[in-house]
Amino acid sequence: MKVLVVGGGSGGHITPAVAVIREMLELKPRTRVEFWTDRKYYKNVVKITTEIGVRWGNRASRTGKDPYIRVRKVWAGKFHRYAGWTGKDWVVNWKVVLKELIWGNLKGFVGFVAGLVQSFWRLVWPGKRPDVVFLKGGFVGLPVGLVARFLKIPYVVHESDAVPGLANRLLMKHAAVVATGVGGLQGAERVVQVGTPVAVEFKKVSATQQKNLKKSFGFDPERPLVIFTGGSQGSENINEAVRQILPEMLKFTSVGLVAGRKWYEEMVDLKKYEEWDKAKLQSNFRMWEFNSAMYELLGAADVVVSRAGATTTAELAALQKAIILVPFGRLPGAHQTKNAERLLRENAVVVVSDEKMQQTPSILLEEVRHLIRSPRVRSDLAEKLHREARPEAAKDLAEVILGVGEGKMVGQNEAKK
Repeated sequence: MKVLVVGGGSGGHITPAVAVIREMLELKPRTRVEFWTDRKYYKNVVKITTEIGVRWGNRASRTGKDPYIRVRKVWAGKFHRYAGWTGKDWVVNWKVVLKELIWGNLKGFVGFVAGLVQSFWRLVWPGKRPDVVFLKGGFVGLPVGLVARFLKIPYVVHESDAVPGLANRLLMKHAAVVATGVGGLQGAERVVQVGTPVAVEFKKVSATQQKNLKKSFGFDPERPLVIFTGGSQGSENINEAVRQILPEMLKFTSVGLVAGRKWYEEMVDLKKYEEWDKAKLQSNFRMWEFNSAMYELLGAADVVVSRAGATTTAELAALQKAIILVPFGRLPGAHQTKNAERLLRENAVVVVSDEKMQQTPSILLEEVRHLIRSPRVRSDLAEKLHREARPEAAKDLAEVILGVGEGKMVGQNEAKK
């Protein structure tokens, strides 16, 4: 069987797709997989999928001949939109308007058209057609999905968030199956709730393992640890809040900051708090651009402060961590806000609004201080969040995709329990 997987634009679309590929190759080791992604994430995907090929005995991946997993770049166009902007925002952020909303969207349209042409050229040939296409959300999948529909190639869409993004809204009506991370998705005929796939490495660690992980990163294993992360690209607002409250936090906890590839250079002044002596960390602070072993870094944490992306929250649920979510409310559809609100209703997270954090960073400081000083509250939050974990999500989704590729269809509104 030939399966085309498409994902990119953010790490939140890459990591679930990779988890599903691993399960597909476990269920059917001779499945032929192609992974199409955007230029920004191409090297990342090559590295990860090569490791998968070796792990599952893909001899061809070692020789470079006829690989089971092939990674290719695909053209796509991102359309920038900002929710909730007032007239003042448009004036104050005029540079953003010019750079992203005008010039960026013009480039996005060109990329989208190029993606349509490229996808059609690749998929139109009978010998190159996959049996099924798996689209893990995001703008990268839109041109591929539209071409797949035109060529009558069945495709499966996965939507992690409580509110679907633009690309998935356009694609899910004609999808063979729409797989969801949470329930209640409207607008599709065949819906299967599988959860959000995460890598198998994201799992609860024992107290002893947690101490060992802290030690491996140079932290004091007996001291609490807070990890701040804005994802692979980072969050400017979270970074700036950390800058403001870091001196006070270091009085009662160790701190790790994943500044992100986009914002790391602007945060290098915080390296003054990172003191080393003969390769041994002497301070209680470390900062990374990004850490490829996030499951270990997050596993070491007592508290995690993060954006409210669906993949990140699913990974933290699997790890059973106490978390403070800072949703970015100006994303189209406000999907991060709705993700956070859903978990807040379950009393599974603490939520601090991005706007309040920017205005008064001490609000975030006090929430961190409260959780660090309240082990019972941390434990209760972590246990409730862990109930949201779906450890079988990747396997269930892999079965759905392979089933569609074999010509099986899922009944209307069927949901896996």
